[in-house]
Amino acid sequence: MNINNKAISVLLVDDDEINNFISIKLIKKALLNTEIMACLNGKYAIEQLSDIQRKDPNKLPDYILLDINMPIMNGWEFLDEYKRLNLDPLGKSKIYIISSSVFSNDINKARSYPLVKDFISKPLNVEKIKELFEVATES
Repeated sequence: MNINNKAISVLLVDDDEINNFISIKLIKKALLNTEIMACLNGKYAIEQLSDIQRKDPNKLPDYILLDINMPIMNGWEFLDEYKRLNLDPLGKSKIYIISSSVFSNDINKARSYPLVKDFISKPLNVEKIKELFEVATES
C-alpha cells in the first residue's frame, strides 16, 4: 500500500461520538495521510456510500470500520443493505467490525460475512490501527 501519494480514506460507522473522536485521533496519529468520515448509524452510512457510488465510485472509502450495536440501523443490517445494494461491486472497501462485544457469537457472525475482513475488539490503540491498515512499523 502506497500511503505517500494518496490519502487513505476511512469511513467510521459508530454511534458513540466519544469513541469516534478517540478513533479519529488514533488513526491520524498512526497514519499521517488520511481522510476520515464518521457516521453515527448504519442508515446514514448507507446513504453516504450510495451517494458516493452514484457520483464517483473511485471515491468509496478504502476502509470501513463498523460498530455492531447502533440505533436506527445496526452493523448487521448495514452489512445486509450494503450487499443488497451492491455498493462496492469492485471490492474497493475493506470492512472491519470494530466492537466492544466479547460474545463469541458476534465474533463468529462477523467472520461469517464474506465482506468482513476481521473482527477487532475495542478499544482501539495505535498498534491495532497500524496492524489494521497494514502500515509498516519501520521508519
